[in-house]
Amino acid sequence: MEIEQTSLPGIGLKHEFTTHSGRRVAVVSHRSGRRDLIIYDRSDPDRACEAIQLNDEEADALVELLGAPRIVQRLNALHSEIEGLVSIQLPVLPGSPYDGRTLGDARIRTRTGASVVAVVRGPQVNASPTPDFRFSAGDVVVVVGDDETTRAVADILTDG
Repeated sequence: MEIEQTSLPGIGLKHEFTTHSGRRVAVVSHRSGRRDLIIYDRSDPDRACEAIQLNDEEADALVELLGAPRIVQRLNALHSEIEGLVSIQLPVLPGSPYDGRTLGDARIRTRTGASVVAVVRGPQVNASPTPDFRFSAGDVVVVVGDDETTRAVADILTDG
């Protein structure tokens, strides 16, 4: 899929693409931080038929709704392409030694060789969490590695 980027002087940037069904869609990112989701007229791809203004919270929610399933799809696709690659979802249970502690404290990559690629907290997906990301009971940690390294992460999250 090709995404066209256009600079809008004094406004910001517009990113546009055409869906598989032929609909034109754009996101205008204003310098102010506001984002507009633009849906173009099916019969006239140069005329916007709908413009939805999104604040930061709404834009984040939309990204999470659209992004979370894509992360899982991409990981599943990797499994079929790379033999031995495993991704698992591990809950942070109440009483876990890492409930309330940071990813950096766990030193998961250093200790196991596996990678934490996302943490799901309720409806929110935190992709590529940084070392200062703080775990909370109920989080679901998405880990990529091999059988041995992902099992080691499960041990760390439950036993420390």
